Amino acid sequence: MGEIAEGLERALCTRPVPVGVAAVRFLIKSEGSTKGVACLLGVSQRTVQRWVTSRPGIRRRPGCEHAQRISAVVRARWQPRVRARQQARAEADGFVFHARARFGFAAAAGSSDDPRRRLITQHLSGAVARELFAAQDAGAGEQQQLVILARALGHAYFRDGGRRAHGLVVAFTDVEFADFSIG
Repeated sequence: MGEIAEGLERALCTRPVPVGVAAVRFLIKSEGSTKGVACLLGVSQRTVQRWVTSRPGIRRRPGCEHAQRISAVVRARWQPRVRARQQARAEADGFVFHARARFGFAAAAGSSDDPRRRLITQHLSGAVARELFAAQDAGAGEQQQLVILARALGHAYFRDGGRRAHGLVVAFTDVEFADFSIG
C-alpha cells in the first residue's frame, strides 16, 4: 500500500485495527464461531482454536501467510459504519491534506518555483474526496491518486481557486508521508 492509500485508511479508522490474537478474536466475534473463521480463512477449526487458546504449550501463532490473510480480512471488516460515515463527511465537507513531498510547478531553470520538497497543509474540497475514493474503489494505483491530488493542490495552492496562473503544470512526487484530516 502506498502513502496515499495508507493516509486515507488512517483517516477512515477511528481506532487502531486489531492485530495478532486480538484480530482472530475479533473475527470469532464477528463470525460467531471458530468454525466460521476457519471457513473464512481456509484453515481447520482446530487451528483457529490453537491461535486463541490461553493454555500454554498448545497456543500457536499464525504463520506469515495466515497472518497476512487475517490482517486483510480484519481490515475489510473493521468499523464499516464508522468508515462509511467518515467517507460521507469527507465527500460532503472536504478534508485537510497534510504531506511532505516534492511539490511545485514546471518553470524556467533557476526559478524559485521549481519543484522542491515542501511541507503542505491544504484544505481540499469534497469533490476531490469523491474522486479519490472513487479511484481507490476502482483499484487505482498510487500514481493515479497522486495525479488527482496534484491537480487539486495546484488548483487550491498555486491557482488560488482558479483566480490566477491558468495552464500551470503542477509537479507532485516523492511523497514521504500523507495524512488526511476529516471533519
